[in-house]
Amino acid sequence: MSVAKVRTWAMVTCFGVCLVAAGAPPKTEPSGSWNPKAAAAYLDQREGWWMAWPGAARAQGTFCVSCHTAVPYALARPTLHKMLLENDPSANERGLLEDVTKRVRLWKDVGPYYSDEANGVHKTAESRGTEAILNALILASHDAQDGRLSPDTRTAFENMWALQQSTGDNKGAWWWLQFNNEPFEASDSQYYGAALAAVAVGSAPENYRSTPEIQNNLELLREYLKREYAAQSTINRVVLLWASAKLPGLLDSEQRKSLIDEVLNQQRADGGWCLASLAWSWRGWSTRSLVKMWMRSDVTPLNAKSDGYATGLITFTLQQAGLPREDVHLQRGLVWLMRNQNQTEGHWPAYSLNHRSEPSSYTGRFMDDVATAYAVLALTESNLR
Repeated sequence: MSVAKVRTWAMVTCFGVCLVAAGAPPKTEPSGSWNPKAAAAYLDQREGWWMAWPGAARAQGTFCVSCHTAVPYALARPTLHKMLLENDPSANERGLLEDVTKRVRLWKDVGPYYSDEANGVHKTAESRGTEAILNALILASHDAQDGRLSPDTRTAFENMWALQQSTGDNKGAWWWLQFNNEPFEASDSQYYGAALAAVAVGSAPENYRSTPEIQNNLELLREYLKREYAAQSTINRVVLLWASAKLPGLLDSEQRKSLIDEVLNQQRADGGWCLASLAWSWRGWSTRSLVKMWMRSDVTPLNAKSDGYATGLITFTLQQAGLPREDVHLQRGLVWLMRNQNQTEGHWPAYSLNHRSEPSSYTGRFMDDVATAYAVLALTESNLR
C-alpha cells in the first residue's frame, strides 16, 4: 500500500477521532466576546509559576524556556498591552526576557538544559540546538515591537547559526530535543524547530534576513524545509506556513494553496480543529505508529475534541498568511475561540497527546498554556474583543 493510500485510510478510519466537517459550512460572523484581562492573568500566573518551579530550574539561577509555557507566553503576552491599556511589560515578561538574555550572554559558560551524562546520548546537542532557536525567537519577537535589533539578539542569532548542521541527512536543521512527546519533543519535532528558526529570522527587525553573513545559512535552512516538507505532519506544515509569511521562499504558490486547502478541509463541524488528527507524520508506518494516532503512550484514548492549541495556531497562521478576514472557515474558527475560553480562569482547553493529565494540576495545564497563548495571538490579530 502506498504512503498516500495509507494516509487516506488512516485519516478516514481513525476510530472517528476528530471527524472533519463535510460540505461547505454556513457563513458565521464572530459574535459574543472573550476576556482579554482574564487571559492575561492566566498567562502571567502560569509563567510566574514556571519561572519558580524547581523542575524548570537550570544553572546559574536560570530556567529553561519551554515550548508549551514560556515561548508562547513571550509571543502572546505583549499583544495584550494595547488592548489592556498597559504602558509597560508585566513583571513576568521582564523576568523571562532577563533570563533569556542572561543565558545568551553566558552561552559559553552556562550548562545545557540537559546533558549526555545525566539524560542520555545526544541530549547536550539537542538541548543546545533547541535553546539557541528559542532564545533567538523570543528576543527577535521582542525587538520587533520597537523595530530595533539589539546586540543580545544578534548574539542569540550567532549562537543559533553556529549550531546549524552543515552536512548529513539533516543538513540545514538543528539538533532538537527528543523525549517522544508530541508535538514539541518528538521524532519529527526537528522540523518544527527549524520552522521556528525561520519565524525568528523573518520576525527580526532592521531587515536582519538580508544580512550578507547569513545568506548561506538561510539557503541551507530553506533547502532543508523544502526537502523534508512532504514527510511532515499537518501541524508542522502549519508552522511552516506561518514561517513563510515571515520569510519568503519557503513555499511556492501551489504548495501554499494546497496546504491551506488541506487545513481548511480538516476543520471540524463546530468550527475548531483537533490536534490529535494533525500531529502525526508519515515518514513510515507500522502497527505501532497507527495505534499512536488514537491512543496515548499510557494506553488511554486521545481526546477527540476541538482544542485551543490547534484552533488558535491555525486561525492565527491563516491570518498571517493573508487569508481574507471574511473567509468563512476563518470566521468559524474565531467563533470557536470566542465561545471556548474559560471566562473565569482565562484559559482555553487543549489535551496532551502523550498521557492523560489532571487538568487542575500545575503540570497538567501545559497544553492549556500553549492553547491560551495561540488563542490570544489569533484573536488579537483579528482585533476581536
